[in-house]
Amino acid sequence: MQDNDQRDRDLLGALQGELPLVSTPFAVIGQQIDMSEKEVIKRTDKLKKEGLIRQISATFDLRALGYKSCLVAARVRPEKVDDAAAIVGAHPGVTQNYKRNHDFNLWFTIAVSPSSRLGLERTIALLGEQAGCEVVRALPTIRQFKGAGDSSEHHGSEEPGADSTPLTPSEIEAVRLLQRDLPLQPRPFDALSRGSSVAPDELLAAARLLVVRGQIRRFGAVIPSRKGGFVATAMGVWKVPEDQTEEFGAKLSQHRSVSHCYLRPTYSDWPYNIYTTVHGRSVDECESIINDLAIDTGLTEKQALYPTREYKRTRLTFFGPEADEWEAGHASSQAMAAS
Repeated sequence: MQDNDQRDRDLLGALQGELPLVSTPFAVIGQQIDMSEKEVIKRTDKLKKEGLIRQISATFDLRALGYKSCLVAARVRPEKVDDAAAIVGAHPGVTQNYKRNHDFNLWFTIAVSPSSRLGLERTIALLGEQAGCEVVRALPTIRQFKGAGDSSEHHGSEEPGADSTPLTPSEIEAVRLLQRDLPLQPRPFDALSRGSSVAPDELLAAARLLVVRGQIRRFGAVIPSRKGGFVATAMGVWKVPEDQTEEFGAKLSQHRSVSHCYLRPTYSDWPYNIYTTVHGRSVDECESIINDLAIDTGLTEKQALYPTREYKRTRLTFFGPEADEWEAGHASSQAMAAS
């Protein structure tokens, strides 16, 4: 933020906190940092144009909204992987889609809504069939040792929470609106609700209720990911004895270069159950970190997986019509019956 003054920094800090869920939020923020509403809006627009803010919106909890999501590994013939990735990536619920340096060469994350007629397992199987995958392995998160969950940059897979509250039709419409970028004007929720079936006061009331329920994690500025010079990311996967996963999961997650650590299921052709995400300034540095982790823990059966091509990386759109359209266009009557 070389070209930004202290007032910009104060504003950015306020926007990264909880945006007041009131009709004039920018005026309230201005009062908090001794800035006029007009200046708050003008400077926020500048910060967005400079790429320091991606958008201002709600960040949702997948599980609390009733979504199911999963990390998936697939094996595809090398000459077919680009075509397979295009088929997989066309699903609206696929948020990350990578080619990796392994026989399991296509990895993606996918989420389906609580209204999905196919459900998560059948959707994954159908994508595998249509993409011509030789093998498809669903890798749900059994245990998360480290890493905050995020609705859009989501590394794991989770079932809906047992205590999640089903949404009413008006609350679903509110979620559709609140995930949009908040307009930079004095009464932004009025503008957000314009043309919808939800009035501005109803939208604000729904937003407050979703926060109380934990279905909205926070409402504020979404900041682009910046890893301070780190340009390489490795997924370190480890074979750990079943009765020692808690011990080694805790041990691996303590390393400062590990940003995420998960326990996932194994298969006869995939024996790795602990996953660590590490960041470095090069592939060599990532390799060095993983080797250090192996020495520290005494674990010897491991793999370091790197993305060799990124096909898709996007935020999930909640309750959009595209997922229903995909199911209607891709699921045969037999597939629907199987669900």
